[in-house]
Amino acid sequence: MDKVNKLKIFNDPIYGFITIPNSLIFDLIAHKYFQRLRRISQMGMSYLVYPGAHHTRFHHAMGCMHLMQKAVNVLRFKGVDISEEEENGLLIAILLHDIGHGPFSHAMEHSIVTGISHEAISLLFMERLNVEFNGSLTLAIQMFKGEYHRNFMCQLISSQLDMDRADYLKRDSFYTGVAEGNINAERLITMLNVENDELVVEEKGIYSVEKFLVARRLMYWQVYLHKTSVVAEQLLMRVLKRAKELTESGMDLKASRALSYFLHNEINNSNFTTDTLAVFAQLDDYDIVSGMKEWQFHDDFVLRNLCDMIINRDLLKVKMKNKKPKLADVKEHKENLMKRYNISEKEADYFVFTGEISNQAYQLKTQTINILHKSGKIQDIVKASDQLNLKALSKPVTKYYICYPKK
Repeated sequence: MDKVNKLKIFNDPIYGFITIPNSLIFDLIAHKYFQRLRRISQMGMSYLVYPGAHHTRFHHAMGCMHLMQKAVNVLRFKGVDISEEEENGLLIAILLHDIGHGPFSHAMEHSIVTGISHEAISLLFMERLNVEFNGSLTLAIQMFKGEYHRNFMCQLISSQLDMDRADYLKRDSFYTGVAEGNINAERLITMLNVENDELVVEEKGIYSVEKFLVARRLMYWQVYLHKTSVVAEQLLMRVLKRAKELTESGMDLKASRALSYFLHNEINNSNFTTDTLAVFAQLDDYDIVSGMKEWQFHDDFVLRNLCDMIINRDLLKVKMKNKKPKLADVKEHKENLMKRYNISEKEADYFVFTGEISNQAYQLKTQTINILHKSGKIQDIVKASDQLNLKALSKPVTKYYICYPKK
């Protein structure tokens, strides 16, 4: 196929037209590992709260690449030297930064695979692709790991003001309809600069950064940590945990080939081989949904009810509190359930549980967002801003929840 055909254009509802810059990136996007992201929802179970939130990781990755192209153009215009090879590295690293996400984004990591994060799986995919593409991802991998000698490039991929956050806040706010998260990503990028090899935001972009941090905080409370999303994700993790438990006890559950593999094998950081990666690449949201549709009729009380709750959106009751729930309350809910359905305490634990969620919009200790003043002085956003609330945003806020069946 000649190169002309590979300079395709995507129509994105957020940014309009997104251009694929070269044939290597076209081939990466066309690869089955990347195409899998079309079948992984960006926001997990959030569509049970916000019906529009059905966009995918594929969508998000393309948006991130588009913003990275913009950032490179802005920095070059301001005299920052970025070679074509470096630009390609940046585009590939941000395009593939989420390629290791499992079904429904985060539920997998805490249930049927243990001790291996999606970042680690992303890296395994990138290394595998690097072999297939004759080493042309080497620089991107270096940048992704934060090991490249030009620090600002690593910051564009992963920091408190990176292209990943710039895209997902804007995109998730669009698809949920939660206007509070709608940041001006393009203006933020236009204000970027590089000073002493660090990414900085020019003084006139200070209000855009403030808006970005406030939007991040509001999106976390209103969307990502919404109590219904939290309980739905917990239920999903419990479905997978129970399915694995039953499989280990010798029960054969109907499941797709890829899902069966993870139910039957104890997969962790040390034995995640190339073969495992090939099976993981077959796994997406559809495996989990079709599994749950089947299991809602299973003989096992726990599995049946958990699946039924998610499929028919009849979830557990969830109460958010500022203090840890009382043990006596947990015990009472558990005992009621055990009595009503004649089930064991271990089974009741699947339906009555507590947890905590924490929200910190800005971390003062790690990779700060620096403002470049006209005088040349560089200051952390919290000090540079006249907004008192930014200091408050850097303090973590923790809330506690208790979940139990509705009466």
